[in-house]
Amino acid sequence: MKRIFLGLLLASGTLACAQTNSKLINVAEVRRIESVLASDSMQGRRAGTPGSDKAAAFIAAEFKKAGLQPVANGSYLQSFSVFKPKFLGLEATVNGAAFDSRNVIVVTTQPEVALTQASGYETVTVSAGDDLSGKVMGALQGGKNAVVLIDTSFAKTFPRLQSLKRQLFQGTPNVVFMLTADKPSAYSVKATHSFEETRMANVVGILPGKAKKAEQVIFSGHYDHLGLGKAVNGDSIYNGANDDAAGTTAVIMLANHFKKQNNNERTLVFAAFTAEEVGGFGATYFSRQFDPAKVAAMFNIEMIGTESKWGKNSAYITGFEKTDMGAILQRNLEGTGFTFHPDPYPDQQLFYRSDNATLARLGVPAHTISTSKMDSEKFYHTVDDEVETLDMDNMAAIIEAIAKSSASIISGKDSPSRVKQEDLKR
Repeated sequence: MKRIFLGLLLASGTLACAQTNSKLINVAEVRRIESVLASDSMQGRRAGTPGSDKAAAFIAAEFKKAGLQPVANGSYLQSFSVFKPKFLGLEATVNGAAFDSRNVIVVTTQPEVALTQASGYETVTVSAGDDLSGKVMGALQGGKNAVVLIDTSFAKTFPRLQSLKRQLFQGTPNVVFMLTADKPSAYSVKATHSFEETRMANVVGILPGKAKKAEQVIFSGHYDHLGLGKAVNGDSIYNGANDDAAGTTAVIMLANHFKKQNNNERTLVFAAFTAEEVGGFGATYFSRQFDPAKVAAMFNIEMIGTESKWGKNSAYITGFEKTDMGAILQRNLEGTGFTFHPDPYPDQQLFYRSDNATLARLGVPAHTISTSKMDSEKFYHTVDDEVETLDMDNMAAIIEAIAKSSASIISGKDSPSRVKQEDLKR
């Protein structure tokens, strides 16, 4: 909600003296975009709500104005459905005998799934001592119907796989998990569900490359937030100015900057994700539309509206040690007075908690850039995360630093090292 008049007066004063501090990024534009995204009219931008739709339309209009190409079919909206299943019933047999339904979990978006060993499903076996998480995610992301036979040594962990059913994408293949001591010679499973469907959309714009057009560099942030909640001092709108209207503002500003430069050898993809706050569904769906081998780098931008623990002209990079991308960015910023640091909050596992994680797990040098003091960020996930609490001058400096530091990557001169699978294990 709106702050008192004095706060607005001070903010406008700051704006007046800040506009000359950035050569590449116009502070007035930063404030304009940020103020629209975090306005009360957006109703907190919760995924799947009219406020979220309004924000998506605004971002799409900004991408069009910047001169980006639509992602597909003339639209900047990358639409998809998320299904929330309600379990209705399940029957199973193994080797001709009834099988405990508690030892079967069916992940599907179909009202009825019926299968036997002759149904043509791919079989995945998880033996004692195997990497359960890795094999489960491999089956889910493999794009094929699969039966995953899990050894009973994982009996305590098995019920947790129910969480995989909470919300699913349209077109998700059927994956059946069975907890069994031996590989059955015959089995049958019949499961029924009903579904609640929610339509969502990322906003994506493309700036085609030249000599290396087939390779992509992604700039992203999430535009959703918490929406409406319990009123605090009469305010029930969680505006999410820093989280993450700030990152989305940066993406729009970078789109305008690179379009004006018009010298990118690699294709640039600008993405505003939905549903980060409710499970990262937007980034997950987005990542499935790309060949990870062709994504040279991902700059995910999250909460850059406040000073970092080192003060102004600084930010940190999550997963800094997992690739040499951070070193490349630092080298490109030598002499500018701006510094990128490694993530100072490793205990919070931020590398795995933001929208970079899905592509990073596929080997892409995908990192999140942030300034948020995660051990003491005063307005994080509160109704007071509003435009008046942000430092627009510093935001512009951070966006400019991202533009300058990414130059050698978008030109194709530098290609950051890939994330190794062993580096993803916590």
